[in-house]
Amino acid sequence: MNSDQSAERLPLLRVRDLRTSFNTPEGKITAVNGISFDVEHGETLALVGESGCGKSVSALSILRLVPNPPGVIECGEVIFEGTDLLKLSEREMQLVRGVGIGMIFQEPMSSLNPVLTIGRQITEPLEVHLGLTGAAAEDRAVELLDMVGIADSRRRLADYPHQLSGGQRQRVMIAIALSCDPKLLIADEATTALDVTIQAQILELMKNLTKQLGTALLIITHNLGVVARYADRLNVMYAGKIRESGTAEDVYLKPSHPYTVGLLNSVPRLDRQASERLDPIPGEIPDPSSLPAGCAFHPRCRWSTSKCSLEDPLLERIRNTQMAACFESKSVARATGSILH
Repeated sequence: MNSDQSAERLPLLRVRDLRTSFNTPEGKITAVNGISFDVEHGETLALVGESGCGKSVSALSILRLVPNPPGVIECGEVIFEGTDLLKLSEREMQLVRGVGIGMIFQEPMSSLNPVLTIGRQITEPLEVHLGLTGAAAEDRAVELLDMVGIADSRRRLADYPHQLSGGQRQRVMIAIALSCDPKLLIADEATTALDVTIQAQILELMKNLTKQLGTALLIITHNLGVVARYADRLNVMYAGKIRESGTAEDVYLKPSHPYTVGLLNSVPRLDRQASERLDPIPGEIPDPSSLPAGCAFHPRCRWSTSKCSLEDPLLERIRNTQMAACFESKSVARATGSILH
């Protein structure tokens, strides 16, 4: 076996014990607390959880875009194609962003520059990373806009962001993220501000393009419907930690963490009676500056025991590729048949 074959079997991205905190007037807040996961070549992985659980900070930490101050990446490894990104200089990191890893941010209107044309914003990374200029850069920009489904693409290069609809702006963001053929694309709540029809179009576009180009996709979302349709695997986050992980099919059919069960029960379903009430998770997400002792979810958990308030369970394998951080994971898994169906 040669070295190229051996390297191919390694994950595209390996995150190990990543910890990111913010220094605030109220004290230190640990937004990402020792998470570890892999992204394989060409797969779609989802990070799921309520707002404030650490999903977006995880993505920003991978690309080293956490504002410092107040944010600090305290420790961990982010190994992309065999290189630890946390050990690179800022200049070296700039060569990874866009070329190795592309990112679609949550709100295109605040991510696109309002005083630059769409064409200039697409051609800039082509000039910086690929050395394309003039007509060659413009032709590539037209090709990218065609690829993401924007009609009359050459004329639209002269438009400014405010002249485009929300869906078109998001398509431009995807075009920019894909402009340098990255091997990993991170989509941070990329469809949150769009109506459901445009959401579906954008998600189908991203999935089709990643399949076509062989690009891995990391989707950050709180929408479990998105995960069910588009993700191969998912990590469920709560209070800065991954609480459950596995293939989308395994986690949906046999959730083994109470928080995952709560998220699934909170989603409206067409196969239930219209009069049937949702089963929301009681309580609120804890204040990250003063998390409860033990498992952070135990004050909201119907399965909690006295042990849960004293110890924080580790993320452990429970079956095949599925893992959960819960002392009562077996009881939860046994009960989910009656809870979810």
